[in-house]
Amino acid sequence: MVDALVADVESRLVTPTPPDVPVVLRARPGSPLARAGSNVVPGAMPTEGPLVDTFGRVHDDLRISVTDRCNLRCVYCMPEEGMVFLPRTEILTFEELTRVARIAHDLGVTALRITGGEPLVRKDVVELVRQLAQIGFADLAMTTNGTGFTRLAPDLARAGLRRVNISCDSLQPERFASIRRRGDLSVVLAAMDAAEAAGLTPLKVNVVVMAGVNDDEVLDFCSFARDSGRLVRFIEFMPLDGDGHWDRSQVVSAEDLLAKINARWPLVVFDPEGGDSAPAERYRFADGRGEIGMVASVTRPFCGTCNRLRLTADGAIRNCLFSDDELSAKELMRAGGTDEEIALLLRRAVWGKLPGHGINDPDFLRPVRSMSMIGG
Repeated sequence: MVDALVADVESRLVTPTPPDVPVVLRARPGSPLARAGSNVVPGAMPTEGPLVDTFGRVHDDLRISVTDRCNLRCVYCMPEEGMVFLPRTEILTFEELTRVARIAHDLGVTALRITGGEPLVRKDVVELVRQLAQIGFADLAMTTNGTGFTRLAPDLARAGLRRVNISCDSLQPERFASIRRRGDLSVVLAAMDAAEAAGLTPLKVNVVVMAGVNDDEVLDFCSFARDSGRLVRFIEFMPLDGDGHWDRSQVVSAEDLLAKINARWPLVVFDPEGGDSAPAERYRFADGRGEIGMVASVTRPFCGTCNRLRLTADGAIRNCLFSDDELSAKELMRAGGTDEEIALLLRRAVWGKLPGHGINDPDFLRPVRSMSMIGG
């Protein structure tokens, strides 16, 4: 069996050619490198240079999910009961995670974000951060629900973490607990203080806005941003909930949010010096007291400038949060694949990327995996 897998790996090698000679990738039907299917545009996929797709988008941002497990059950992410998690043997080891990260770095990836599930439930996550930091990414960040962050903040900073995003969907304790189905608002607010004390800044606060649930707190969160100096990012509710109950009527558009905020505090568009690859549109309050961000994935997709690539906890490479097309780095590594083959797999994943996620198309199908299974 192992010999057969290795033979399949070997069949995927591309013979090196001079940079100016077009290369057509050949792969055995059904093998991991062939599973991008009809999304791959025929032609010359580059085997040198940055990770570029057929639309010229260069991918230099990798999101790595280190676990599909979480200690919360947020309504926009996971079902309250019955969640089935991956067997631990199917989760990538630290060695496998850092190997893919290192190869991606060699291909021009400069920013790495650690996600989950909840990344802090992964045992010895500080050591993983240390190993990833040693690779040399220009930016190493994490997204967390904050519940276990305070005690680990100093160690994570010393290990090499540079920034953190903390999720917080309500400033009202009872509503906060209702949205998360578990957890304590005071713990998360303390985590924000701990992040700043450890130098993990600029701190971003992620707020998923849902109609009839917490959209009446938008101005409260703006006041929070103005008083604290933290960047609050309002995120449109996306079709990635584990319950599968998402409906467009639950989406509060960025346009409506901006109109509401601007009527209270005038806003000006903010383009940070040197650019910002984050998906949020950023706005400063005209009086100079802080800023907010809008992640309008549903109503104002930013697919045309997308530079992100994802690695799931079980080793699948995904070129889009909303696409079910996956190529298995885990299968390749555990079959004895070389670094060159893993690099080729990353290139193939990027090369197969569609122009957009298609949420607003009539034939859109929501992803089979929910957010916690993909990694944010």
